[in-house]
Amino acid sequence: MYYLQRRGFRDPSLITELAIGYAPGGNLHRHLAVGAMPFDQLWRAGLINRQGQDCFRRRVIVPLDQDGRIVNLYGRSIGAAFPHRFLPQSKGGLFAWNSVRAFSALILVEGLFDLAALWQSGFRNTTSALGGHLTPLQLSQLCDQPGRQVYIAFDQDENQAGQRASQTLARRLESAGLRARIIELPPGHDPSSYFAAGARAADFARCLDRAHSLHV
Repeated sequence: MYYLQRRGFRDPSLITELAIGYAPGGNLHRHLAVGAMPFDQLWRAGLINRQGQDCFRRRVIVPLDQDGRIVNLYGRSIGAAFPHRFLPQSKGGLFAWNSVRAFSALILVEGLFDLAALWQSGFRNTTSALGGHLTPLQLSQLCDQPGRQVYIAFDQDENQAGQRASQTLARRLESAGLRARIIELPPGHDPSSYFAAGARAADFARCLDRAHSLHV
């Protein structure tokens, strides 16, 4: 819970809504072995490694739901391990798509913590691509409303990686008949860190108002 609070989570109901949990590690193999799940099956699923250790140990876990079915897991490391981990299979479509698909204007973010920060601040028209690129399925979801406006709120990276991804994605969205606008946050920030640093909903709303198209 301390880790989530440090990342800016203030609303316990949001943690419940997103079914956020924690995997301490060291017990998954023993737990599933009670149900007679074979070692190789657990390994192929990406839940344990060849040494029988939990792949998601010491990670905050968010289940990825698609049409009422869990299709993958996202694990955010709270230690020194690589920050992001998914099971070795499709991540599915846009996160929480059924909750946002009716909006004609959407905010698109990279990470689930970015989404949680915006939902917590009232921007419930936010969805996540679970990375900096759209899959064909995710693009088709956005295109189910021709002319939909998509605000891209990606990381403002020092190496410009997030900014380049935003521009590439904006061109792709416009080629698909959507309207794309790029949100620029202060340097070095993503939506999650922006709110964790003290920004309020009004601050992000001003960033939203200043969002620009590729043609500006």
